[in-house]
Amino acid sequence: MIYNVKIDAFEGPLDLLLHLINRLEIDIYDIPVSEITEQYLIYIHTMKELQLDIASEYLVMAATLLAIKSKMLLPKHEEEAEDEIHEFGYEEDPRDELVEKLIEYKKYKEAAGEFKQLETERGLIFTKPPSDLSKLTIELQPEKLDLNVSLYDMLGAFQKLLRRQKLQKPLHTKITRQEISIEKRMNEVMEEIKKLKGRISFFSLFPYEDKEHLVVTFLSILELMKIDEVIVEQHNNFEDIVIALKKGVVTVGS
Repeated sequence: MIYNVKIDAFEGPLDLLLHLINRLEIDIYDIPVSEITEQYLIYIHTMKELQLDIASEYLVMAATLLAIKSKMLLPKHEEEAEDEIHEFGYEEDPRDELVEKLIEYKKYKEAAGEFKQLETERGLIFTKPPSDLSKLTIELQPEKLDLNVSLYDMLGAFQKLLRRQKLQKPLHTKITRQEISIEKRMNEVMEEIKKLKGRISFFSLFPYEDKEHLVVTFLSILELMKIDEVIVEQHNNFEDIVIALKKGVVTVGS
């Protein structure tokens, strides 16, 4: 089966690089290109494994990182080094342009976050002429919950899952092909969560060794997040990810 899925929440390669820098606690002014390139390519590979549509800009950034890595590894001749120092007054760092773009992107991303917060706060303010409160009907709105797990975190968890399955997989296996739709798996996931009183570990939703089942289950979780049926929580970095029912969804036995 082939699933062509486009996830709108991916904001671009700079967003992915910032996620990796924050996750690995890297100094943005002194990026270890070799490490960040390796991690970036792992994410790109995972996105391909899931058959997600990857924008060309992600591949361009991958090529840029590899070019910077190669340039930093290549030895410089004395004349070239002297020319660079003479022209710029200091030795040019191949990472400078990328760092400038990341800092600029981070600045706008933080500004956008502040504007979003202001929009949310302003949305809580209502103004209108005085009215007869005895005839006023109040309609309660469902509570909006902020996810503290990004799609990049979910991809990281899926990478970890694939590594676990690879280590646990026996040397000789015979797997019977059984096609399953995303819609059917979404219903199954919801039932599994409800049976455990509305909360379940991310990794316990993947009992299969078949790669197709792994991919379908992962995409089902993303789709449930997208339609606001579940929330995803992770209290601390590197801790287990928990899938929980959105508030208001009735659980079994409640």
